[in-house]
Amino acid sequence: MDSALPPQVCAQLCRRPCYCPWVPPRCPRGSPLVLDGCGCCKICARRLGEPCDFLHVCDQNQGLVCDYSSAPAGTGGTCNFEDDEEGCEVNGRIYREGEVFQPSCKIQCHCLDGGFNCVPLCREDVRLPTPDCPYPRRVEIPGKCCPEWICEAQEQHLLRDARAAAGAGSPVPRYPCQEWSTEWSACSATCGLGFATRVSNQNRYCRLETQRRLCMATPCPALPAAFPARGRGGRL
Repeated sequence: MDSALPPQVCAQLCRRPCYCPWVPPRCPRGSPLVLDGCGCCKICARRLGEPCDFLHVCDQNQGLVCDYSSAPAGTGGTCNFEDDEEGCEVNGRIYREGEVFQPSCKIQCHCLDGGFNCVPLCREDVRLPTPDCPYPRRVEIPGKCCPEWICEAQEQHLLRDARAAAGAGSPVPRYPCQEWSTEWSACSATCGLGFATRVSNQNRYCRLETQRRLCMATPCPALPAAFPARGRGGRL
């Protein structure tokens, strides 16, 4: 994949002594400063998929080499993984195939087949109101990555609701409200009217609550007709 140049060609490309700019270039994120192919001046290493040649080298720390296999003769190549190994790029950084990484403390990702799959590291549990904690609320804790549940005092709960009601009709949360809800439960009655329930925060306060709605699985069958009265001469 990487093609070595003959010594005479290298001598033509590399001038001695080296003449380099006084100020090194400012590289984009994920591209370190490295020596060029002549070993003279510092340049920004080329990243995955970027053009490369003898002077403009690829980032070897990421396992990249200059691939000339698909380039016409006499032209430059493209930075690629050695042995055609696939990888993925996230926020300007390249990860190797099979590598596990964390873009933030809240998610963990796995580089696979040129893409990546991520799973949350913070628990997405639901805490319903209970007698000992009637007003649970999930808040961000300073110094901790994942939000935690707290039991808000009734006075604080009423004060927060009063401030929200005194606003412009609908409260403006301090953070975007991510809507969440469970599936509706099965109908409480096998026939006729019943109730279905779910837990959801789709309300004006973005607060978890148990919601109910009417439901009807199937109509109830008609009651059977009364047995006809037996005659006097009837037999049991």
